[in-house]
Amino acid sequence: MAENKRCSQDRTGRSEPKEPGLPSEDGDAKSNQAVTALQRLGKRLEQRALEVPAPPHSAKVIKLPLWPEAVRGVPNVALRSALFGAVRRGPRRLLTRELITSVDGCEIRYTGGRLDQADLDVWEHCLHLARQDGVGCRIHFTAYSFLKHIQRATGGRNVEWLKNALARLASAVVEIQHGSRAYFGPMIQHGGRDDETGQYCIEINPAIVALYGPDGWSRVDWEQRKQLKKQPLAQWLHGFYTSHAEPYAYKVETLHRLAGSETKQLKHFRADLKDALRHLAEVTGWIWQIDDRDLVHLQKTPSLPRNQPQPTPKPGSS
Repeated sequence: MAENKRCSQDRTGRSEPKEPGLPSEDGDAKSNQAVTALQRLGKRLEQRALEVPAPPHSAKVIKLPLWPEAVRGVPNVALRSALFGAVRRGPRRLLTRELITSVDGCEIRYTGGRLDQADLDVWEHCLHLARQDGVGCRIHFTAYSFLKHIQRATGGRNVEWLKNALARLASAVVEIQHGSRAYFGPMIQHGGRDDETGQYCIEINPAIVALYGPDGWSRVDWEQRKQLKKQPLAQWLHGFYTSHAEPYAYKVETLHRLAGSETKQLKHFRADLKDALRHLAEVTGWIWQIDDRDLVHLQKTPSLPRNQPQPTPKPGSS
């Protein structure tokens, strides 16, 4: 009986044995159909992962402030601290709940690889894209369009750099307490990408809206920031002073700590600071000087509406 199961009949009615373990032609056809069906299913699933689902009527969409295209709306805690430091390229230190230097009234603890000003470009643009539909919604873009917007080349090297930058922001965990507002979680909640098309889909944690409010963020002039590209200290100063309507006089030593500078000796940082302030003045028209008490004075003409109060400097910072 067992052998009859491996037999087939020819046209004369005789049964001929088949070699065990070899599929029939019908079996090959069915197998190919199954593989094709699985491939089609896989493509459909990949496409669905990049599609924006219609949110249910009960879903609560949390909106960020709607700032103009020419600026980037950034929480002050990111601009008035060493969270996105003025650091040079190279190996990054891994931090575990490390206390990040910030202005008085704000406490930041950070876990992850050190973030720099290029990472801030990426995070700022993610927030910029999220301002339309709200945080918690899916944000779609291509690597090409994203890199163009942050003024980087679109070749393979920068495509890989963008992968790394988004991965850093997704794995970076911050704990931020600013007055009565608090946030803890990743800088980017999660995301996915298609390496064949360069398509990305990411989400920003809705809880990050706690860092905004009427007085918790600033409008960073995007064109000015782009003109300071590859000058991390000048970019940091630009964001820092943008968050001040009428800047306080800060000591050089205080700016050294707030910027998260890796320059060891203060005299070398002072030279770097002067150079960065000169570049900043060329781009913005702001006026600066360092007096004989080593206090940095900066005067600017407000070009954007301001509605946030000034931070209280730490004791001894001015």
